[in-house]
Amino acid sequence: MGSDDREAEFTAYVRARQRRFVRFAYLLTGDPHSAEDLVQSAFAKVYRKWDSIHGSPDAYVRQTIINEHNSWWRRTWRHKEVTGSDLITYADPPAPADRYADNDLHTHIRNLPTQQRAAIILRYYEDLTEAQTAEVLGISVGTVKSHTSRALNALRVTMKEVTA
Repeated sequence: MGSDDREAEFTAYVRARQRRFVRFAYLLTGDPHSAEDLVQSAFAKVYRKWDSIHGSPDAYVRQTIINEHNSWWRRTWRHKEVTGSDLITYADPPAPADRYADNDLHTHIRNLPTQQRAAIILRYYEDLTEAQTAEVLGISVGTVKSHTSRALNALRVTMKEVTA
């Protein structure tokens, strides 16, 4: 495959799938700007390996997004990075969260612990099996079941509190 063909194929793929991956990353991060940065970083890594990806590139991109998110989370936790200032907030107010969120459920999902949130997103948003979710997260199927069960229980409790 020539360089021009490779770039055209990758560009078409990114254009077709970018919005879905940004929504996926948003559910992981809870922040629209971080989601866009995360997807851009993942696509940059995927581009370098594009010729060697066989089968579904979606699975490879999804795995890259999760790995990048985990890496960012660890780095942020260690360094306690601050990504905003009053000057930036005043000059460029953030876009409304409704741009990405469909309803209150997304807010509750964002409040789940990282692994539970990832399990819920992969199982129910991405519609992966337990085995596929376990593979993506690098954990056992039993752990996926445990994270999913705990997350669903937490969502039930918080959603009951809201409606009560």
